[in-house]
Amino acid sequence: MRLSWNEIRARAAQFSDEWKNAHYEKGETQSFYNAFFRIFGVDRKRVATYEHAVEKLGGNRGFIDLFWPGTLIVEQKSKGRDLFKAKEQALDYTHTLADSEMPRFILVSDFQTFELTDLDTRQVWAFSLADLKENVRRFDFILGRQIRQFKDQDPVNIKAAELVGVLHDELKAAGYDGHRLEQFLVRIVFCLFADDTGIFEPKDMLWDWLENRTRPDGTDTGPLLNKLFDVLNTPEDARSPNLDADLAKFPYVNGELFNDYFPAPDFNADMRAALVNACRFDWTPISPAIFGSLFQSVMDAKERRALGAHYTTEMNIQKVIGPLFMDDLRSEFDHLKGLKTGRRQRLNAFHDRLAKLTFFDPACGCGNFLIIAYRELRLLEHEILHVLYDKRQRELDVDILSRIDVDQFYGIEIGEFPARIAQTALWMMDHLMNRRLSDEFGQVFLRIPLQKSPTIVHGDALEIDWAEVLAPEKCSYVFGNPPFVGKKEQSTVQKMQVARIAKECKNPKILDYVSSWFVLAAGYVQGKTRVSFVATNSITQGEQVAQLWPLLFDRFGLEIAFAHRTFAWGSEARGKAHVHVVILGLERRENMRGEKRLFSYPDVKGDPVETRHAQLSPYLFDASRLADPHLVITSSSSPMNELRPIKTGVQMIDNGILTFDKNEKELLLTQQPNAEIYFRKYVGSDEYINGFVRWILYLRDATPNDLRQMPKIKELVAKVRSYRAESRRPSTQKMADYPTLVGVDERLSADFLVIPNTSSERREYVPIGWMTPDYIANQNLRILPEATLAEFGLLTSSMHMGWMRYIGGRLKSDFRYSIGLVYNTFPLPRGDLSKLAPLAQAILDARAEHPDATLADLYDPDLMPPNLRRAHNANDKAVDRLYRRSGFDSDRARVEHLFALYEKMVKPLLAKGPKRRRR
Repeated sequence: MRLSWNEIRARAAQFSDEWKNAHYEKGETQSFYNAFFRIFGVDRKRVATYEHAVEKLGGNRGFIDLFWPGTLIVEQKSKGRDLFKAKEQALDYTHTLADSEMPRFILVSDFQTFELTDLDTRQVWAFSLADLKENVRRFDFILGRQIRQFKDQDPVNIKAAELVGVLHDELKAAGYDGHRLEQFLVRIVFCLFADDTGIFEPKDMLWDWLENRTRPDGTDTGPLLNKLFDVLNTPEDARSPNLDADLAKFPYVNGELFNDYFPAPDFNADMRAALVNACRFDWTPISPAIFGSLFQSVMDAKERRALGAHYTTEMNIQKVIGPLFMDDLRSEFDHLKGLKTGRRQRLNAFHDRLAKLTFFDPACGCGNFLIIAYRELRLLEHEILHVLYDKRQRELDVDILSRIDVDQFYGIEIGEFPARIAQTALWMMDHLMNRRLSDEFGQVFLRIPLQKSPTIVHGDALEIDWAEVLAPEKCSYVFGNPPFVGKKEQSTVQKMQVARIAKECKNPKILDYVSSWFVLAAGYVQGKTRVSFVATNSITQGEQVAQLWPLLFDRFGLEIAFAHRTFAWGSEARGKAHVHVVILGLERRENMRGEKRLFSYPDVKGDPVETRHAQLSPYLFDASRLADPHLVITSSSSPMNELRPIKTGVQMIDNGILTFDKNEKELLLTQQPNAEIYFRKYVGSDEYINGFVRWILYLRDATPNDLRQMPKIKELVAKVRSYRAESRRPSTQKMADYPTLVGVDERLSADFLVIPNTSSERREYVPIGWMTPDYIANQNLRILPEATLAEFGLLTSSMHMGWMRYIGGRLKSDFRYSIGLVYNTFPLPRGDLSKLAPLAQAILDARAEHPDATLADLYDPDLMPPNLRRAHNANDKAVDRLYRRSGFDSDRARVEHLFALYEKMVKPLLAKGPKRRRR
């Protein structure tokens, strides 16, 4: 069983004390590291060897003190020896290792000091033996966990988008709006970029032209810019001989960017100043991916919500393209460049293959994913060329050497303007890569005027046949960031599209819009094509899993090759999008190879931890222990276990007419004091957790005579009747005949257990507890009448909480407690639940010791009182042991066990496995 980090810290402290006098390299190294690995519960002999023989660069033979192939080299010295030389020695060993054996970490030590180096990130951690317990998490790779860091976008890109945003605001305020404003800004940004990156030569010629040829008051700036755009769209040999000499210096660009004519804006002094200020900015380091951020800055907020547009940081794009193709391509390149024979031939073949790959984003927006993918491929190509051609051979024509071009990239985009941006930004990135190649090879390499073009189709990806954009047999990779539109936010047309595309699902109405891209991609891919999309995390949680994934697994034969579990998705634009997403990489089952990669986020805003698995469940955990790794949880209308049915609280159906806060209640009672006896405390998830109440007029027991004597209340009842009668829902219309009654009345006469429908993802436990009959629970609470302490102990346990986290749906990242999915399907243990009663009471007693604290305070992980945590820990251990005598060390282990129990409930024959033959 894997140790907890608390146990590992304790073992580290004990290790430091036991070895505080160690100093002799030859006599103590092996015993030292045998004990070191035992800190983590790992047998050193299973992973690493001592005195591993290697050939040094000079031809001499050397011995690595401790070697874990692919993971770790340790170079040990006696106390007080030079660790810098030890690290140099360790690095020398790496030069002669095979690619498959290259370690990620180097550890050097003199027993009393450690220095750990991550060769991937270049991070170095140095600490003393006494401080090992504080740094023991640095060695989490020993447990098979790996922190993956993704580089984010340079902040200079955000600054550039803000500068253009200022110009946008000035133009829009002057009445220049819509399509012409968007296209004008795209042209301006391209020119600003061209002025600093060598498309316009000499550098800053645009800045000089604006400063010296336009008036300070801005009155001639618009017409002169339109003239410039016309020049950029005209070949040099087709230009008028009378063209202004300064304008004639600008090159012919081509690419259709400047084709259309439309009236220029009328500039004033402030607008011209904003343009000149943007021109002063150094655009040399700018990534063309900021075009997406620029587009988001100029889009109307309502339009952005309707389209589900969420633009992306480079860091998050890397999370898609890395495991989809770049990691494999780089690994192959690293292997090939290390070959001693046949290297040149194999690298040339690899280069040829890169030039034939095709990349398709069927929801490309402004092309961010295509742009970054193109850049990474070109950078890899540069490395190939450096290996193939030394300095003496670099007089070759780099135009011939560079084989990767923008025509390998395809996209579909529903908006005309962003489709044009995507095409333009790819040309910009092409120019940057050509410029870089020119610098590295000492030659001028330009593709201006533009010759090849990416294929970016303007249209609705859910209505276009993808095969007409790119034949599936020619497609290498499909990837991107489809629109994030939940089932409730979808337009009528979008709902119809989802229903049509996912018609083989039992209930496509509950699917998010992004599901359509997964289904279409599943039907599109052929051969070895791989797919990866960013998606709303709801397609791996709750009721959508049972709808979407059986179709992808069984009908189309796909498997999950890699996945990023829920994390926060960021945008570089003004008005950042705040959403929680997953990334899913899919491949045809017959092409699957090796282990599946899973990236988990201890902090949804931080870096992921990577683990490897034989199978991944659609709920994104290890499924290798299941007989059916594709098992999904189907909502049940009644408990499949032996739990008693749970209910939902009162539904008012009053549009807030009979619902009051404290001040509103007091105001009404000044007008209608005799209504006080009908007020009842009204509590939902928010009120229950945060310790306040609202009030409702509960008129079930009011007689007509009572209401006649309360004219203000009678007016409110009439409003309720009118509201219900005007509803589109037949069930609500029927309730119009009963305006004094709530929709679903769960008034109880005894204490009852409540479970909040939603709770913050920060909490380890959803705050569960009892309420008295003088409270009315609303529809945001689940209620269990006559609940026992044992039931409370089970439901508040980490076992049940883990099931809810993995199986229940989410509201953003907050937990949602579903009766059908979570409560009714939760597998029960075989043990005696009554043993939990005293432990459950201990939890309630611990809460009672803090009468001034709300449940929000008590269950804040930073504020949780020690006595309450101890009570929960004791209850958790008892519940765990009811399921398995050895207990569990993580939520994931608990849920994997629960899934196996659920499998036995729904597929008993499959879960038992094949019968063994008797001898």
